[in-house]
Amino acid sequence: MPAPSDQALLLYSDSAHNADMRYFSGLHVPDPFIALRIGGKKVGIFNALEFGRALKESSLDEVLPLEPLRDQARERWPDVALGAADIILLAAEKYHVDRFFIPEDFPAGLFEKLRRRGLALEVVAGPILPEREFKSAFEVRAIREGNRIAAVGIGAAEQVLAKSTIRKDRLMFRGEVLTSERLKFAIETACLEAGGVSLDTIAAGGDQACDPHNRGSGPLRPNELIIVDVFPRSQKTGYHGDMTRTFLRGRASDAQRALVDAVRSAQKAALKQIKDGANGRDAHRACVTVFTEKGYETKATPSGSIGFFHGTGHGLGLAVHELPRLSGAIDYPLKSGAVTTVEPGLYYPGLGGCRIEDVVQVTATRPRLLSDYHYNWELR
Repeated sequence: MPAPSDQALLLYSDSAHNADMRYFSGLHVPDPFIALRIGGKKVGIFNALEFGRALKESSLDEVLPLEPLRDQARERWPDVALGAADIILLAAEKYHVDRFFIPEDFPAGLFEKLRRRGLALEVVAGPILPEREFKSAFEVRAIREGNRIAAVGIGAAEQVLAKSTIRKDRLMFRGEVLTSERLKFAIETACLEAGGVSLDTIAAGGDQACDPHNRGSGPLRPNELIIVDVFPRSQKTGYHGDMTRTFLRGRASDAQRALVDAVRSAQKAALKQIKDGANGRDAHRACVTVFTEKGYETKATPSGSIGFFHGTGHGLGLAVHELPRLSGAIDYPLKSGAVTTVEPGLYYPGLGGCRIEDVVQVTATRPRLLSDYHYNWELR
């Protein structure tokens, strides 16, 4: 169960990689720091390197310097090698707290030290900050910006593919074989110039695209489906975009055209299910229904699954994957303000893979589109 809003929370991590810490503090900090919620007030403890910036830039209600607390701890426990546990214990005394709720990813070593020294800690099952699921107007703008950056990256990929030439079974670009690596470099460079950092970008063609998280490697070939999945993080806000398009340079077969049409039809069907009070499972089932009616089978094989074997969508914000979920595995009630991807896909080795992904916000009626890129995919 989530922590009651009036109960004390304890967080310890950096905010460069931990979305909860970034959300809680409003500050990008590359090293771990202590953050507390006491009676609804947000408190952060920072060393001299970050203290001044935290005062000016954080969204915390109170910013404390680390060094005076460290001096107190040294006087109190002169024979102890000082660490975060000592500072947390002093902070607990300062605010008269004897029990904290902590997230599931709280450091195990620090947990044990605090428990051994008498501080009661309770691990929260599920999100420690459930309010992160529902995006403010600022967050919506930040996610739109993340998707603008993603669209720049996808546009760079499309331009490279469109300008490539076909030489037998290879695509050539500027006199050299076009590889997944070269295409990812073009995508990631474009995202960087647009203000975002795109890591683990996917540009996978042919059978590689049939493994949805295969980033792609080696030469790209004409007349094969190429999945381009870009999920950059805005350097300004920390919020992500996440978009996928599928391209083909050359001439598609009837089977490839039918595959792409099925995926786009499934996405449209899922979008019709997304509104306040709906079940995320129903959006997923809408995709499954489209694929089943069009004759696309999903099954496990000795070499891996084929068909549609992943969820339809996931939340997006300070993390690439967060709540809510659109999946056949769980019931998940959708509520206004939540933001989710909608990304059905089909994957058949020998034919290829296709995934189309956009980002929407849940409203009382139809979903609000937060991403924008066209669906023209066959580049002749």
